[in-house]
Amino acid sequence: MQKVLKPVHLMTLNPGHFHAALVQKHPLDRVNNTVHIYSPEGPDLELHMQKIEGFNTRKENPTNWQTKIYSAADYLQRMLNEQPGNVMVTAGNNRLKASYILQSVNNGIHVLSDKPMAIDTRGWQMLVEAFDQAEKNNVLLYDIMTERHEVTSRVLRALMQKSELFGELVTGTPEKPAIYKESIHHLYKNVAGSPLRRPLWYFDVDQQGDGIVDVTVHLVDLSMWIAFPDQIVRHKEDVRMLDARRWPTMVTRKQFERITGEPEFPDYLSGQLDDEGVLPYYCNGEIDYFLNSHLVRVKVIWDYEAKPGGGDSQFTIIRGSGANLVVRQGEEQGFRATVYVEPADGVTAGDMEPALAGAIERLQQQFPGAGYEESQYGWKLQIPEKFHYGHEAHFGMVAQTFFGYLDEGKLPEWEIPNMITKYYITTHALEMALEGKE
Repeated sequence: MQKVLKPVHLMTLNPGHFHAALVQKHPLDRVNNTVHIYSPEGPDLELHMQKIEGFNTRKENPTNWQTKIYSAADYLQRMLNEQPGNVMVTAGNNRLKASYILQSVNNGIHVLSDKPMAIDTRGWQMLVEAFDQAEKNNVLLYDIMTERHEVTSRVLRALMQKSELFGELVTGTPEKPAIYKESIHHLYKNVAGSPLRRPLWYFDVDQQGDGIVDVTVHLVDLSMWIAFPDQIVRHKEDVRMLDARRWPTMVTRKQFERITGEPEFPDYLSGQLDDEGVLPYYCNGEIDYFLNSHLVRVKVIWDYEAKPGGGDSQFTIIRGSGANLVVRQGEEQGFRATVYVEPADGVTAGDMEPALAGAIERLQQQFPGAGYEESQYGWKLQIPEKFHYGHEAHFGMVAQTFFGYLDEGKLPEWEIPNMITKYYITTHALEMALEGKE
């Protein structure tokens, strides 16, 4: 008997970030073409609609979204009262996001939220309450973890489980953490084929959140998802916070204008400018913590603009007793994230290669055509192009995963405690950094 899929009707709440539009970049199975938007009027809504219109009018694989907009000061209450949809999507100004989420699940609405769902410890406490209320009201709350669909993340997750190759995850030291993940992003970039216009509030950490609570959510999530797949990680028992620090990227007025389209900093940023009128934007951060007794370090860096041909990039090293799993994404790799397998300390390449060959043979069941070749680092994995979907495609993949959970009526048992744990790590790291515990 064929499984009946639950229909999905989307409501988009205050879409101030381009991630809200990327959920709709491609047609979505079982999703009604009419999307209801509840938002204040202004440039955020206009930019969102420009992206949706671009998806509808492109030549290749156009979408067919129909939009009904309610834009007034009571947009949130109007959505809660009317509820023309059953799934609320939110991606935008993060100051109110935890409140949006809590009120939505309190009113029986499923929530698919962009990260971060919380930008401070008060928001984290709201999030914990939201999960409790979601369970009571039989609705699901889920965040958009696109990086789980990045092929390098999936390959690392698979290889870590090949104990004959990887061995066991080491304990790690401050000089050589068991897991180190670094992510480099850019304030000025192209999205969906055109320069990204960021809203003014994006540069206010009171509204957007510090970098240490933003992109680090992905890195903290992957540290659990890759190294401890399908396992519950509880913040009280399995995590011990060590250090955290934050630092700014300096943004000039001309750079600000190029990114936002506005020639001057808004009044709410004027008090943050230095003596030369430059904004210290605290978008960079680093967190050290023990995860199941293994030392993890995550680091996020924001530069102004990528080198020609480049873009956002990552570096990862996961240290095992038999092998180190590494992802590099620099000029040498053509700015394509590439997985390397390297012998661990005390392990020879000759001893390791038979285990690698066996691991890659089994990996081919998941990624047909995967292979490897020697490199200066050890071995470089070759993953067929068809598995490199691209960041923008990952949003629809996450949405489809979430819709599958709606059919089942529940999330995997580890998802909720792990979401609580990762936001505990990021928001409490911010507190540590602000207190100067570096």
